[in-house]
Amino acid sequence: MTTMTTPVLPSVGSLRAQARDALTTIGWRGDLGGPGAPGLQASTPITGDVLFSVAESTVDDTDAAIGQAAQAFTTWRTTPAPVRGALVARLGELLVEHKADLATLVTLEAGKITSEALGEVQEMIDVCQFAVGLSRQLYGRTIASERPGHRLMENWHPLGVVGVITAFNFPVAVWAWNTAVALVCGDTVVWKPSELTPLTALACQALIERAATDVGAPREVSRLVQGGRDVGERLVDDPRVALLSATGSVRMGQQVGPRVAQRFGKVLLELGGNNAAIVTPSADLDLAVRAIVFSAAGTAGQRCTTLRRLIVHSSIADEVVRRVADAYRQLPVGDPAADGTLVGPLIHEASYREMVRSLEQARADGGEVLGGERHDIGEAYYVSPAVVRMPAQTAIVHTETFAPILYVMTYDDLDEAIAMNNAVPQGLSSSIFTLDMREAERFLAADGSDCGIANVNIGTSGAEIGGAFGGEKQTGGGRESGSDSWKAYMRRATNTVNYSTDLPLAQGVRFS
Repeated sequence: MTTMTTPVLPSVGSLRAQARDALTTIGWRGDLGGPGAPGLQASTPITGDVLFSVAESTVDDTDAAIGQAAQAFTTWRTTPAPVRGALVARLGELLVEHKADLATLVTLEAGKITSEALGEVQEMIDVCQFAVGLSRQLYGRTIASERPGHRLMENWHPLGVVGVITAFNFPVAVWAWNTAVALVCGDTVVWKPSELTPLTALACQALIERAATDVGAPREVSRLVQGGRDVGERLVDDPRVALLSATGSVRMGQQVGPRVAQRFGKVLLELGGNNAAIVTPSADLDLAVRAIVFSAAGTAGQRCTTLRRLIVHSSIADEVVRRVADAYRQLPVGDPAADGTLVGPLIHEASYREMVRSLEQARADGGEVLGGERHDIGEAYYVSPAVVRMPAQTAIVHTETFAPILYVMTYDDLDEAIAMNNAVPQGLSSSIFTLDMREAERFLAADGSDCGIANVNIGTSGAEIGGAFGGEKQTGGGRESGSDSWKAYMRRATNTVNYSTDLPLAQGVRFS
């Protein structure tokens, strides 16, 4: 259904050289083991080969990292916020300087095409700029007191150590979202990245340590631990971790949330998405098709905001499916670093197997599948994006499959379409394509989309850092990045100051 850009992939030797050169230029100094050596296996989905082995943290290492961050917090919390902002500003400058190097590692480990990898690093730069401005805007409020001679106010204070667990599909941006905001808020950070992207994590840690050295901040304000479930569980269960920000599957969130709550810690969860777009009869189809194709096929369908369900008015459904399928046939699939490639590989075999199972189930449910084939490009897992005409929203449509599958269903009434949008357990992103103001406003109303992100005439993916990012229901309810999401990284204190000589009690209570 789609075409390949490069039938021959680069050699694993050249990929190893690219990774090593990028790390060296960024300033990372350390040893990388060969494939099969003890430690995390740093693989590339471009060829399916292991590039290096990376030292793996133990539970004791994690305990020590949390201790270092907790000790650093005792001084970092009293550092003036604008001074804390200087560290994040320097990190942003280093990211600008090493944008291409870090993007190279993102492409190598996550399989993103070059423009998307560069875009992810730009997102890091943008959130650094946002956080630097925020460092002078951590505002409280003054509240009218009912008692004469009293002032009532709110202050926001640093929270403590923030544990950050990130996923493979955005191996650097989500770390930056959390770290930039947490640092200006006066928190310290311990980061556990995905086991699938250890090289990008080494690069980010090298950059934040360089930034700390350059501005005279403690290097311990940001710590890195690399490992598996035992390392993550240490962050989840340690009472010194005041906030745990975790990105991953719904199943992971169902385990993490109660465990952190049991110790009365705070959580910020960014979990699954099963995002829909409604296409109405008034829609600009040229614009809609472009947005649909990027949202559904970008990053090979491996974004939490990937468009997975298309709800199209029955009068235009055939045309929309035809145009999307035609566009899919023109998408070059292949080496993500090659010029012109628009769809790179799935992260690994398990993702491909899950895609195959989902398409088989869709067929069993009466769906008509267009595309979805595996390409014969080496040993890695390159696939054509799939369009699936479904007779109804069956169980498989309600299930998020982290692959480029777009289920298409029809509607006749806008209320019906909104109900279909809201029918899944996830609630991350959504959109509507319409030129009718009433339809747009209906979608954005309180009884419209129930997602944390609701867009008009734009796809479900590609959020800007200025808006708070996150979703409802099984997506977890957390908010990261922009707007007032900084409040999740701080604690609120309500203060009453009596500057009178009397002691009136609230609500007119008398006690004398």
